[in-house]
Amino acid sequence: MAHFMEMLMNRVWAMPNKSTYSILPIAQLIEKWQVQSSGKWIDPFCGQNKYASVTNDLNPEIMADYHLDAIDFLKLQSCALQNVFFDPPYSPRQSSECYKSVGRAVNMKTTQSSWWANIKDEIARIVDINGICITSCWNSNGIGKSRGFEIEEVLLVAHGGWHNDTIVTVERKVR
Repeated sequence: MAHFMEMLMNRVWAMPNKSTYSILPIAQLIEKWQVQSSGKWIDPFCGQNKYASVTNDLNPEIMADYHLDAIDFLKLQSCALQNVFFDPPYSPRQSSECYKSVGRAVNMKTTQSSWWANIKDEIARIVDINGICITSCWNSNGIGKSRGFEIEEVLLVAHGGWHNDTIVTVERKVR
């Protein structure tokens, strides 16, 4: 119950935006955690965001260090990274739209829940103990306890109307 009340107290109203990290309360949360965390940050779905020191985006028109599928980008990363931003497409429909927008084939591999699970497995592989993962999604699942992460903070950004809320989960790797 205390966790639920804390989440309600962190509820913020803001307009939805495709660039999640440009939403003011989310940008403030990211900046706070970047100050509190040492080490390199990577972003496998950077879009227009430039918070990470190593960036990837499927779209070759986005200024990023890499233009790979997120799972391929993460597999290139060695263990012992400290922190990850995880702001993937939130649904199979959004994932499909991303792939189609850059002329890539959409198939079951890119729209099944195992796609997200495989990415989470890679994130768990490369993040060191005490490393941080900031996940943005429509749920607070984050990377998860089963992969060695514990929730440090949850921010609920309510967009109003018929827009889905954005839920940002900050997790620390503990094992």
